[in-house]
Amino acid sequence: MMSNSMQKKAWGTTGTQVSVIGQGTWYIDRGNHAAAVAALQKGLDLGMTHIDTAEMYDDAELVVADAIKGRRDEVFLVSKVLPSNASRAGTIKAAERSLARMRTDRMDCYLLHWRGGYDLEDTVSAFEQLKKDGKILSWGVSNFDADDLQEIYEVAGKGSIACNQVLYHLKERAIEHSVIPWCEAHGVTVTAYSPFGHSDFPAPKSEGGQVLQQIAAAHGATPRQVALAFLTRAPAVVTIPKASSATHAADNAGAGGLTLSAAEIAQIDKAFPRGREPGHLPML
Repeated sequence: MMSNSMQKKAWGTTGTQVSVIGQGTWYIDRGNHAAAVAALQKGLDLGMTHIDTAEMYDDAELVVADAIKGRRDEVFLVSKVLPSNASRAGTIKAAERSLARMRTDRMDCYLLHWRGGYDLEDTVSAFEQLKKDGKILSWGVSNFDADDLQEIYEVAGKGSIACNQVLYHLKERAIEHSVIPWCEAHGVTVTAYSPFGHSDFPAPKSEGGQVLQQIAAAHGATPRQVALAFLTRAPAVVTIPKASSATHAADNAGAGGLTLSAAEIAQIDKAFPRGREPGHLPML
């Protein structure tokens, strides 16, 4: 079923509703700046109000600043601190740098990009201070496996972790084993990054690609929209595909109103098997 409206889901236990399809910005600064800004703004126009970026993404925060100018209140804005900056003082300084680069007074969520050498207590303490000061409205993590999540949960307490952003696409479903169940049990949103894979989206003539094409045709949708709908089928999962053009952004947004049947989900599940749980959480 296709509808024109963008579905929304709860962001952790914050009570905020966030677009199920958001916008990623990794490498968005590598091409034409004006085209990148236009792509993000087109996404906003179509309800993809969740914009994700990071201090690691070079000048992506500057692209975001131009895209959200005059529209900040529409946007659910997320950025990330590098593990090398994630001491208590370093996290606060990094957040202030990101705020300045994006020309805003607050982030809706701020994430630890992956686990590094600093004690989680220090990073959590900084996050809580930033929340107290109104500079961030919630915080979370990225690339955390279930055991890491449990560890930071024991540091931070119930309801503190809003999000875990992890790699998730049709050919990489490792998070379904332990990460999604843990997050569902603890009220944590799962944000899927790189939902089309890393330049290896199923080819139209491949077996899996043909399944996607068939389901897409039944909905008047595209294979990429079908993939996004499959990945966000669990109540806790949202996703942040990147778009390099306004046309691409519009295609991504079209997935926000697509609901797959149980039979279609089973077809995709069979075409792209989950596989065994790996020893380490995959990440890019």
